[in-house]
Order: sequence, then C-alpha cells, then structure tokens
Amino acid sequence: MAKHRGHGEGSIYQLPDGRWRAAISLGWRKKEDGQPVWKRKVIIGKTRGEVSEQLKKELRDQQRGLNIDPSRQTVGQFLSHWLEDAVKPSVRPKTYCSYEQMLRNHIIKAIPEAQWKEKELDVVPGLGSALLTKLTRQEVQRYLNDKLKAGNSPSLVRYLRSVMRIGLNQALKDELIARNPAALAKPPRVEKREVVPFNPERAGRFLKAAQDHRLEALFTVGLAVGLRSGECSALRWKEDVDMAAGTLTVHHTLQRQKGDGLVLVPPKSDKSRRTIELPTVCVTALKKHQKRQEGERQWAGTRWHDTGYVFTTTIGTPIDDRKILREFDALVKAAGLPKQRFHDLRHAAITLLGAQGVPLKVIAEIVGHSDIRLTQNVYQHVFQPAKREAADKMNALLEEAVAKAPAGNGFATSIATKPAATTLN
Repeated sequence: MAKHRGHGEGSIYQLPDGRWRAAISLGWRKKEDGQPVWKRKVIIGKTRGEVSEQLKKELRDQQRGLNIDPSRQTVGQFLSHWLEDAVKPSVRPKTYCSYEQMLRNHIIKAIPEAQWKEKELDVVPGLGSALLTKLTRQEVQRYLNDKLKAGNSPSLVRYLRSVMRIGLNQALKDELIARNPAALAKPPRVEKREVVPFNPERAGRFLKAAQDHRLEALFTVGLAVGLRSGECSALRWKEDVDMAAGTLTVHHTLQRQKGDGLVLVPPKSDKSRRTIELPTVCVTALKKHQKRQEGERQWAGTRWHDTGYVFTTTIGTPIDDRKILREFDALVKAAGLPKQRFHDLRHAAITLLGAQGVPLKVIAEIVGHSDIRLTQNVYQHVFQPAKREAADKMNALLEEAVAKAPAGNGFATSIATKPAATTLN
C-alpha cells in the first residue's frame, strides 16, 4: 500500500499501528507563557481515504476563513457547525428546528440583546463564547442553575442540557475534548406530568361539542385511533383514505420546515407507517367532512388550492399543528372539560382500547409504536384495572376448581404432619 501523499492532499502518512495520520498547519500561536509556538491540527483515521476526505474538508473550511483550531474554537462555533453538518442531514425537520431554537435563543444566545425582551427570553448569557476545550462541568452547571433561577421551567432547562450533551458528544468523538462537561452536569428534576385521558363519559362530551365543527372528523379520528396531529394533517384523500374498505393508511406526517413551510416527511418510525381499520363512526365523520369540503371548494372559487389533503384551511391549503391546537382547545373548553393537549387524544385512544380488552400488541400496531414495550411502559396505568380483573378471574377459577374437586384421602396433609423418622448411628 502506497504511503506517499496524493496531489492536493497535504501531509498524509501511515502510522506503525496501521492507522493513517494527516496534519494541517495552523500557524503561530502563543502559549500561556506568551512564547510563540507553531501549531498543527492532527487528523487520525483507520483508512487513508477517511483521513483524506477529512483533510480536504478541513482545508476547505480553512480557506473559507473558518476557525479549525480546536484550541481556539468556541462552543458556539462548534455547535453551529454540528447543527448544520451532523444534525440537519440526519433528523426530522421538527427536531432540527427545535435544536436550532435552543441554540440560537439560549445556549449560544446568538440573537441581539435588544430582542431578548421582545422574545420574552431571560438575560442569562449563553455559553457560545466559551472556548470548547476550556468548558468545564462547573460552568455548565452554573449556567443550568442560572436558567432555573431566571424562571425557565425545569423541563426546558433539562432539554437544553440534553441538546448540549448530544452536541458535545460529537466533540468527544472527534477528540476535541477529553470529557463531556454537559454529560457530567446534573439536570434539574422534572415532575412527571400526570396524564388524565378522557374516559368514555368525557370522550362523549368532547365529540358532542365537536359535532358540526369543520374539523369534527379530524378530532374523531384522533380520538378513535390515536393519530398524531401531524399524521392527521398529512392525510390525503386519494393516497391514504379508502372509504369503501373503511381503512386509513399513514404514509407521512406534516411538519413545518424552516424556509419551506409545511412539508410531508416520513413518519416517526417504520412502525408508524401503518394501515388502520376505522370504526364506523370515523368513516361516517369522514364522509360528512368530504361533503363539507366540497362546499368550501365551491365557496372559495378561484381562491381554492387543490392540494388533495383531507384536512385543510377554508381555501384548501395544508393545516398546521397550531391551527389544530387552537380549535381543539376551544372545543375542550366548550365541553367543560379540563385542559388537555391534542396528544392526550392519543392517550385516550389507548386507554379506551385497553379498557375494552384489546390486546396490547394490537393497540401498539394501531397507534404506531415502534416497540410493544413502549406501549406497556408508557401506558402502564391504563392496563392496571385489566390486570386486577385478570387476577380476580384467576382467583375465582381456582377457588371453583378446588370446590368442585372430589374429596381426597388427605395424603398431602398426612405427609406434612407425619413425624420424620430418626436414625441412630
């Protein structure tokens, strides 16, 4: 295997242990004692091709004026590149937007100070200007504590810590830091939110309030089969709904993507792609909705956008989570029910299915859980009454079996009470 460097690759050579090494000159730097030292950035990989690709990337970044010196790279610089280079290509748009907001508004604090009050953000400085290699657990812990004192919720602060931990794990893999200070910092304790889903009586009150609402079918489907809001808004008449068969297929979810608006993206997991047998009440509601939508189409005239979605605005454009949530909140209030999240309809569907004795595996398939253990662990409280009922039934069965059994000769009792024989040696 050739050990000489290729054209335009810079310095690449093989180490005695078989790995490959490259180095990039960073120029003169000052040490802590003020003395100048010529520094280089080292890249090590298992193959020559791997090192060559990384070296080319680093050289391109250097030519673009980016700081590739790990000793001078700030937390903000690293996390910004991590967000675009590692996160954006590999996660769903909603996850990327969430990470980007946490970095911009809190961790890096990249927005102008004048906008903090406008965005109702706290004035706790971010960690963006800290040197990546100098960031300590104590600094991260102090930052988290200050965010709590400033009035941020424990769940938000815990999420900020998670985003930092995931990002700095990449820095750890890249050997830019020796330890992950965010992983070592203690997250705040978050009180577990008690889910109180609709029981049959409350479900009936909610559906009664939703009657004749233009999104009645959406809320009916959400409650009956536990669809997520993004799955509801992504449904299309031709591709996803079969009225004759009484089925609905989840192929996509609708998410708002920065710069692109609402776009169809793959479901949360492979199990989320599923075909669901619809209760008759859902089919009836969808047929009613289809007629209502046709009336809206005629009313809108040339303003109508023929997008093919089942649930739309009054002019046919896609409908997003915020609109669905506003309508849902209004209906919950009109029904005189405690405040709920739309996602709680999913909890309600699982609760109602479980109460009817539907097998756990079937429930997991209906709601699209990737693992049956998720359904079992997250919704353990749902199946507690069923477990009690099962225990009672087993108790009754065994008691009846014993009562009906013919009288014996007391063999077990005689054995248990017979004195043990003693042997003298």
